[in-house]
Amino acid sequence: MSHKRISRRDFLKKSAGAAMAGAFCLSTPGTQKLGAGAKTRVVLVRSKELFDVDRKLRPEVVQEMLDQAVTLLLDEKDPVSAWKKLVKPSDTVGIKTNVWANLPTTPEVESALRKRVLDAGVPESRVAVRDRGVVHDPFFIGATALINARPMRTHSWSGVGTCLKNYIMFVERPPDYHDDSCADLAAIWKLPIVRDKTRLNVLVMFTPLFHSSGPHDFNPQYVWPYGGLIVGLDPVAVDSTGVRVIEAKRREYFGEERPINPSPKHIFLADTRHHLGTADPLKIDLLKIGWTEGALI
Repeated sequence: MSHKRISRRDFLKKSAGAAMAGAFCLSTPGTQKLGAGAKTRVVLVRSKELFDVDRKLRPEVVQEMLDQAVTLLLDEKDPVSAWKKLVKPSDTVGIKTNVWANLPTTPEVESALRKRVLDAGVPESRVAVRDRGVVHDPFFIGATALINARPMRTHSWSGVGTCLKNYIMFVERPPDYHDDSCADLAAIWKLPIVRDKTRLNVLVMFTPLFHSSGPHDFNPQYVWPYGGLIVGLDPVAVDSTGVRVIEAKRREYFGEERPINPSPKHIFLADTRHHLGTADPLKIDLLKIGWTEGALI
């Protein structure tokens, strides 16, 4: 079992030089095929008005940020039209959230997502928001569409906890995917319970955790009000973009290169080994809207 760390330089070099195994296309409405010269679109939206004077989230700003990101991502003028490209009234939609107490997806994000799924015509009885236990949940087992939303944080097993890792609750034994720094997390995305079902990935970057020393370690010293969402159809591209922000914050905070440990190589391998999406920043079309100060990317 190899535990060799992959540096950011190696990550970029290898991913830029890796040959894609033919044209890639997620089975998601609105996803562009990756042919010669094409790029995968990812949207970063930030707002300076996200937090009120008590440092609480403003729900209306969360909704506005999500709407801005999704409409830009799908080239639509209004959010409802955009969401109608993602889900249809006949869908059963599971919103896979993350309830880790120290840094959850947040009720505001869950509510914003749920509102737009309903606005797109999906009946309330066919929309659910859950995290733990989804592998045995009849609703999620029978879901025809999934929305994936979780916060960004460092993690001692996989380097980072992001959209790819959020689906580990869809397996019977999560420890089975912990070997070699969780190198094969992308394999989960090919299981029948989730395969080809994910319509949108939302990486919550409101107050990301950029440093930790254990799988459940949380120190308020290592979070900051970034005030962002990273949104895309491709979970690999979304996660790769989030990692770049975390790396930049670590350099800024520590005053030197401080690679994420362990290296989040599962994101690179999701591209080169599992062909799930695009990890190479040179093949990602990052669209940034909103607050620009301190974007770090």
